[in-house]
Amino acid sequence: MKEFFKFVFASVLGVILSFFVLLIFFVAVLTIVVSTAGREHKADVEPNSVLHMTLNHPILERTVKNPLDNLSFMGYENNSIGLNDILAGIEKAQTDDHIKGIYLDISSISTGYASIEEIRNALLNFKKSGKFILAYSEVYTQGAYYLASVADKVYLNPEGLIDFRGLNTEIAFFKKALDKLEIEVQVIKVGTYKSAVEPFILDKMSEPNRTQVKSFLGSMYDHVLQKVSEGRKLSKDSVYSISYHARVRNAADALTYKMVDGLRYKDEVLDELRSRTGIDKDKNIKSVSIEKYAPTDEEKESSSTNCIALIYATGEIISGEGTDETIGSERISRALRTARTDDKIKAVVLRINSPGGSSLASDVIWREVMLTKKAKPVMVSMGDVAASGGYYIACAADSIFAQPTTITGSIGVFGLIPNMQQFFNNKLGITFDGIQTGLFSNTGTVTRPLNPAEKIIIQNEVNHIYSSFTSKVADGRKKSSSYIDSIGQGRVWSGRDALKNGLVDRLGDIQDAVHAAAKKAGLSEYKIVNYPKLKDPLSSLLSHSIDKLETYFTKQQMGESYKYYQQLKSIVNNMGIQSRIPYTIVVK
Repeated sequence: MKEFFKFVFASVLGVILSFFVLLIFFVAVLTIVVSTAGREHKADVEPNSVLHMTLNHPILERTVKNPLDNLSFMGYENNSIGLNDILAGIEKAQTDDHIKGIYLDISSISTGYASIEEIRNALLNFKKSGKFILAYSEVYTQGAYYLASVADKVYLNPEGLIDFRGLNTEIAFFKKALDKLEIEVQVIKVGTYKSAVEPFILDKMSEPNRTQVKSFLGSMYDHVLQKVSEGRKLSKDSVYSISYHARVRNAADALTYKMVDGLRYKDEVLDELRSRTGIDKDKNIKSVSIEKYAPTDEEKESSSTNCIALIYATGEIISGEGTDETIGSERISRALRTARTDDKIKAVVLRINSPGGSSLASDVIWREVMLTKKAKPVMVSMGDVAASGGYYIACAADSIFAQPTTITGSIGVFGLIPNMQQFFNNKLGITFDGIQTGLFSNTGTVTRPLNPAEKIIIQNEVNHIYSSFTSKVADGRKKSSSYIDSIGQGRVWSGRDALKNGLVDRLGDIQDAVHAAAKKAGLSEYKIVNYPKLKDPLSSLLSHSIDKLETYFTKQQMGESYKYYQQLKSIVNNMGIQSRIPYTIVVK
């Protein structure tokens, strides 16, 4: 027995010592990784090179500094670049004598159509340099093809295909599942079109919701058809017919209908790239990826003492600090205050890509935008989505820019309070009892339904917030409150239609907003300062990467169903009255 305990003790001691050795090793490696993470190295670009773009990762608004970028672990690759660096890289390549052209090696793009539009416009500007753009894929999704249609030559694998059948969006409805669980979702809202609540109380789209979705999706579709027709030098009616009837069903069809310039295997495409760059057939093509080529912080530096603050507001709007991927009212407000009080900053561009969120948090940020506009010019640039609370924080700006395919508007307010009494009683056998000191002490509890008096109180508060929302939009847009109410009511608009009804001022990208801010501030030379500051590499390593790994493996398990899980998770986490887009809109 004595020997047994000695053996166990030795084993435990060995495990503990091994743990500490591994911990020390991990810390040492971590220190090395983090210490080198901030050092950006300029990519060595050889003469006669090609800029290689795959875009096979989710595209965020800006690149998140992460020490684990470009590393692979158990099949998970953490390799990403933000929209800001994609655009900067394309612009840099335009004047780089070593870059002879761009190779779009794309199959699908994980971003919205407004972001694709920005990249597409950057590629159009690149073509003005006289350099080539060549696109190739075995399969093009609609978003990928929309981007590829700007190329001088679009090639498809002889056995490949193009998905070009028109845009669609699909909504998941949870009412029947909730009925089976005996959970009632109590709805308090303002806005005929404010359909965020519909998935929880209906089993299909309401007619007002169907009307608005058909309208903004049709507007986006019309714009895509127009741009594809221009890129491919086909009539718009012809492109519409190809799409509507799904005429491109195989590679031969794509060639017949002139959606591509040729059917090629990859080796043939690589041979053409060699020819275009003057490389012998037996030599490797000189190329650099957009991830490595994008300008470093040092390259972006300007000697100008005048600055324009570019403030990124990305994700759901919440109270508190937030993260790099959510809009925390405290964090964004602090960035606006910094820009307002810094004498070197002469103008502000607020970049918004948000479906909305907390009404209270939105109002906190709106106030800072108002105060900043009194001190210096403020422009808003809208990304894929700038709706509901996202529009709330935009409406006070001097001028608002959106893409034709931006989803915006959704000026409305709602609240959801689940009544889970029957679920607890009948499904779980749980009952509740308690004491309260006031008539409304436990208003909002999920263990019983709201009574009529409580419904009136909450409805009045929702009405008040909607009135405040429309009043602020009316002041910012210099319209009457009645007019804003007529185009509000929770209705979602495309950027193109928002221009017509006065919710935005111009169609344009982030650079257009920056140039407008510079012009209003009287600046001919300036440098861009980004806010809020991104987390340091160590924080990114310890938090951001863990989140991304969790998301990655969850997506692997759930596949297409992940978006529904994400939607339910978001609803569970929401607190207070919400100003957010009707539901998660994914246009495919």
